Amino acid sequence: MTEIKACLFDLDGVIVDTAKYHYIAWKELADGLGFLFTEQDNERLKGVSRTASLNILLEIGGLTIDEEEKAKLAEQKNNRYVEYIAKMDSLEILPGALDFLKECRENGIKVALGSASKNAMTILNNTGLTPYFDAIIDGTHTSAAKPDPEVFLLGAKALGADPKHCVVFEDAEAGIEAATRAGMFSVGIGSPETLNAANIVVPSLAHMSVSQLKKSFA
Repeated sequence: MTEIKACLFDLDGVIVDTAKYHYIAWKELADGLGFLFTEQDNERLKGVSRTASLNILLEIGGLTIDEEEKAKLAEQKNNRYVEYIAKMDSLEILPGALDFLKECRENGIKVALGSASKNAMTILNNTGLTPYFDAIIDGTHTSAAKPDPEVFLLGAKALGADPKHCVVFEDAEAGIEAATRAGMFSVGIGSPETLNAANIVVPSLAHMSVSQLKKSFA
């Protein structure tokens, strides 16, 4: 039987709910550019890099702008987002997340973050979660965005774990695809309809335990 050696977690929507702040910041940007950006539109940005997210936003608005202006808009959005996450604290950790991180470590399973966010350290520090991760791979360490498997392969390498012994927890289709491409077992956090490519799907980490995970992994 293949043993679970490592668990790799996406951040937004899995460990903490920063998705709402991304949405508010993107919506403010769209409002300033003169078009409507809905929560449904925002679903397309889940697990996607900042640059790719901006391109999707501009596509929704039917706008074409040069790279210099794109860079300014991306920075504007990020500055607003950073203002929001600067006020985060441990109350914003999603239900069950901290307990499951602790349970993994208690069972000798190494834990890594695998996030596209370049603000991951700010969020982890503000919520007090940093000590629970053995490795942190975020947007400052990667050159390719999900669904490229780079972030998870780097996480496995940092933990000294073979991909076939790794489990990925993701709330985005792009993240599940990245896990699959990395040769890892995937747990979707959210809706089975959206995350049907995952090996298993649960509503949140509050519905997950190490014993349950081992049964599914076997």
